[in-house]
Amino acid sequence: MWLVAARDLQFRRRRFLIAIAATGLVFGIALLLDGASKNINDETTRIVGLFHADRFVVARRATGPFTTTVVIPDGPGTVAGHGAGRADPFLVSRATVRAGKLVDVNLVGYRPGGLGTPPVDEGRAVRGPGEVVVDSSLDAGVGDRLRVGELDLRVVGTSSSIRFNFGTPSLFVALADAQRIVFGGQRLVLAYAARGPVTFDGSTLRSVSNAQAEDDLHRTTKSGSDTVSFLNVLLWIVAAGIVASIVYLNALERTRDFAVLKATGSSNRSIVGGLALQATFITVLAAVLAVGIAFALKPGFPFPVTMSSSSVLKTVVVAIAVGLLASLVGVRRAVTTDPALAIGGA
Repeated sequence: MWLVAARDLQFRRRRFLIAIAATGLVFGIALLLDGASKNINDETTRIVGLFHADRFVVARRATGPFTTTVVIPDGPGTVAGHGAGRADPFLVSRATVRAGKLVDVNLVGYRPGGLGTPPVDEGRAVRGPGEVVVDSSLDAGVGDRLRVGELDLRVVGTSSSIRFNFGTPSLFVALADAQRIVFGGQRLVLAYAARGPVTFDGSTLRSVSNAQAEDDLHRTTKSGSDTVSFLNVLLWIVAAGIVASIVYLNALERTRDFAVLKATGSSNRSIVGGLALQATFITVLAAVLAVGIAFALKPGFPFPVTMSSSSVLKTVVVAIAVGLLASLVGVRRAVTTDPALAIGGA
């Protein structure tokens, strides 16, 4: 039966090639959206891990270290480390800079050399006020100057792993500069990154684990991430519809063929298997084509995309499932075809 299915694919190759191209484009877009969704989740874990802390200390009424607006004082006794323990204050806010064009950014103020120092791909880390490490996606390089609020900062480094909040680029500056931009110079912060034994006033402050910090930051991107996932499901449905329409049209045209096959002893099971083979062949080739399409479209995608071997494997598995489901539309035509049609009129 697989030979019959293969010959039919060859005979109607133009139709099937069009179906493969259309389905491949849909799969490619779905693969891009899946990569964007994966990056949204990965960047949250990455930004929390960047602090190399085992917990965070925030105000008791704060939501989390990266989302709170409840301030705490920046003083030597607010959160104190003991022995090997360490606690460094930081704050996270929003800002707008002109880097080729006007760009919204995350502004992170931290203690230079302390917990929260970002990895640098080019240049060096911030050593003091007046300096900034920028996201590598911004149109700014080492030696350039950026106006952030009322401050004119010199770019000393770039990093490719400091995006968060749905792919928003970040600026890392000295804590004193961030306090001038956000709080007009007042010595206030939003959280402390802590590692090892530390003490603080439990009546006004509380400890937040890394997992809790990630969950809280995920909350801000949940609606966007859910939207991407929903669009992905819709794309799989569209792909199934494309393949199903081709399989159904093919089944209508092959009614006489089905009758001949049944008259010569072929079972319904083998005929249905042939339809499933054709549909799966289309979707698997489309999945392979989708990988190339996704990589070609990736540079122009508005959000960062993380594409991995697991994403590609997932696309292939889903493609096979889509092919098998799409083949069901031709089952009724194949099963109900009367063998007498092989010798009688249609």
